[in-house]
Parts: sequence; structure tokens; C-alpha cells
Amino acid sequence: FCSRPFDHHDQEIIHHLYHAGFQTGHYADTILNVYQNSYRLHAIILSRSPFLAHLMSTCPPASGQRVIYVQLDNEPEVTQEGFVIALGYLYSSVSINLIRPDNSRSVLAAGCLLGGMDDLCAYAYESCRQSINLKTIHEWLEFVDTIPSSDGSFSPEQQTLTTVFGQYARKLRDDVFHFLVDTLPNVLEVNSPAISESGSSQGRSGRETLLQIFALVPFDMFKAAVESPAFQIGSDQTRFKFAKDAIELRKKGIARGRGAEETVVLAFGGSDMGESAVHVTRKIRKRPLWKVHS
Repeated sequence: FCSRPFDHHDQEIIHHLYHAGFQTGHYADTILNVYQNSYRLHAIILSRSPFLAHLMSTCPPASGQRVIYVQLDNEPEVTQEGFVIALGYLYSSVSINLIRPDNSRSVLAAGCLLGGMDDLCAYAYESCRQSINLKTIHEWLEFVDTIPSSDGSFSPEQQTLTTVFGQYARKLRDDVFHFLVDTLPNVLEVNSPAISESGSSQGRSGRETLLQIFALVPFDMFKAAVESPAFQIGSDQTRFKFAKDAIELRKKGIARGRGAEETVVLAFGGSDMGESAVHVTRKIRKRPLWKVHS
């Protein structure tokens, strides 16, 4: 028994659905409005998405056609391009070919929002993970700053921005942390003993780049990274000096005006016990009390 002819038949149906159904909108029974665009689509296909299935259930068809509106004002991570790629995936997996490093996060957000497309989300997430590099780390730091910290605390704004990613928000945060602690020092060759001892221009340049990046890292991630045993940039004294210089830069940027003071201390003997010898803390500045004279 050979299933190859039937496989080809199935592929032809999928191709027809994607081309005639999604791309040209033939025989559409549902109009989907998102942003400023309208798409002629098909309820039976859209129902694969729990999000769209629920939306259609609340919008009964009028005059033979159903009209639904997708409001994405509170989902800034879901761009029009990302949404359309995820929408096309409901018709065919060919949409995966449209995912690029620069749009993968938006596709991931859209896939998580629509639901019912775990494979697309996994593919988009992997593209996101691989896109974290020296050129993109600044935008990734802006992104992780909107994710609740490790203690579970978050602002209402953070909850709105990252809820759509579900489990992938924490995964991406961990990926950025891994890049900062393990990958970046290697890329910049900051952890090379030969360079650290010689003080070469290459070593100084790499350290300066690392400082500029760590000056932008959210505090809880900055603290965890500097204290991590995996953050190998030299001796405890070297790591302490690095943290101290980074904090000076942070005072002019990310930590400026936040009403808190960041400090670093070096605990001698801590590393011998398997603990970090470098400790970063943040204290809330006390407001001065003004004495009122009667």
C-alpha cells in the first residue's frame, strides 16, 4: 500500500486553500477587520483558532456574511505583518517561510494570541532565540524590561505588554540572560585570561562594549548576571571592578531618577564556599525631611 498519491492530493488541497482561500478570498463567508485592513476569509478555517472561534461566536452573520473586528490596540507586540503570517498559517504551513529574524517576535505574539498553532509558535520562538546577538541585544533588553521580574512583581503596563507571550516571555528572558552571561563575554573576548592580563586594546574595547550593554540591563537581571558563577570575565576583583564601573554608567541612564541607589560589594572568602563574592544591592533613597519653623 502506497500513500504517496494521496499525500499529493492533500498537498494540492492545502495549496488551493491557501491560494484561492487566503490570498484571493474566493468564496469567503467572513470579513475580518484588523488595523486598517479587511480580509475575506472562511469561518471553518478561522475556527481552528480558539481566539477567532470565540470572536465569531459573539458576532452572528448578517445578510449571509459575518463581520468580525480584531482589536490590537493593547497588543503592541502584534504587528500587522506578524498577524497576517499567523492568520495564513491557519490555511497552510507555507506561512512559516515568511518568518524572518526581524519579524519573528511579532509572529510569536500573534500565534500565541490566536492559539491553536503550537508548531508556528515554536518555530517563531526559535527564530527569536537565534536572533539575539550583539547587534540586537539593545532591543531585546528593552523587551525584557517589560517582563515581570523573577520575584513575580510587575506593573500593570508590564502585564499588558507581555501576557500575550505566555510561557515564551519567561523563555525569552532566560535566553537574553544566557546571552549576557555566557555568550557575550566570549564574543567580546572579555573572559580571555591572556587579554585580561595584558590589557590589550582589544580587551579594553571588548570590556567597554560589555559595560555599555550592562548599563542598560534591568536591575534584577543585572544583579543576577554579575553575581552568576557563569559570568566569567576574570577574578572576583575583576568582576567587582566591572560591576562598579557599570553602576557608574547606570546612574546616568537606566537607574537615573528611579529613587534608588545601586551599590556593589566584594565579600572576601565567599567564592571559596561556592558562593558569589560579588554582591549587588539596591536601596531606596530616603527623602530628606524638612523642618518647618513656626
